[in-house]
Amino acid sequence: MNGKSIFIDLTLCTACRGCQVACKQWKDLPAEQTRNVGSHQNPQDLSAHTLKLVRFKEVRDQKGKLRWNFFPEQCRQCIEPPCKYMLNMYKSNAVTHDAVTGAVVYNPSATLDKNVDLAPDQFCPYNVPRKNEETGQWTKCDMCIDRIQQGLKPACVTACPTGTMNFGDRDAMLEMAKKRLEEVKKTHPDAFLADPDDVRVIYLCQSDADDYASNVVAQAGHKQAILAQIRPAKQTRRQFLTGRFRLGTHQG
Repeated sequence: MNGKSIFIDLTLCTACRGCQVACKQWKDLPAEQTRNVGSHQNPQDLSAHTLKLVRFKEVRDQKGKLRWNFFPEQCRQCIEPPCKYMLNMYKSNAVTHDAVTGAVVYNPSATLDKNVDLAPDQFCPYNVPRKNEETGQWTKCDMCIDRIQQGLKPACVTACPTGTMNFGDRDAMLEMAKKRLEEVKKTHPDAFLADPDDVRVIYLCQSDADDYASNVVAQAGHKQAILAQIRPAKQTRRQFLTGRFRLGTHQG
C-alpha cells in the first residue's frame, strides 16, 4: 500500500488560514454568513461549503501559560473508509476509493433520499462529511484529486507558507512524520501522530488530542462499530433500504 498522504505538522501552524481560503478558491465554494461568537475561528464548523477549516482552541500548558492551538481540519482519507461502505449501501457508487492516490471521493450520486436521516458521526469516526441541505448531497475534501492527477499538490498544501502541510508518496510522508516527531518529543514528550496507520492525512500534535479539537483521533472502537453494523448478516438489502438500519433514521 502506497498512494499519497498529507503530513500536517501542527507545531508549525500559525492559523494564517491560507489553506482554508485556497480550498474555497480551488473548489469555487461560496462564502458563508458568519457571526462573532468570541473566537477567532471562522466559520464555526465544517459545512457543504467549507471543506477545510482551521479550528482555534485556547489551552494552558503545564506551567499555566495560555496558548492557542490550531487544527486545520479536513477529511482524513481513511485507508479503510467506513463512509464508503455506508453511503454505497444507500446509493450505488456514491463513494469511490481511488486506487492510485488512495483518495476517498464523494461522487454526485452521494445524494440520499430525503427520508434517510444520517448524522456525520454515524458513518465517519472523525465527524467530517457534511450534507448540502438544499441538494441533499454529502460532500467533503477529496484531497484535490483533480490537481494530483495533473501532477499538482493539493491546493491547501500549495498555499501553506510555514511548512505545516506537506504532500507526497505515503511512505515518504510517514518517514517525514516520524522523523519530525522524534525532534518534537525532545521538548514536548507527549507529542504523537494521530492515527497514522489508519489515515492518509497525518497530524503531528505536540500535546493531548483534546487540546486541539474534538475527533482529532478516532474514538476507540468507533470505526469498528460502524463497519460491524453495515448490512448485518441477517438483514436483507430491502430491509436496509427501507430503514431498518440502526445507524440511519428512516423518516416516513
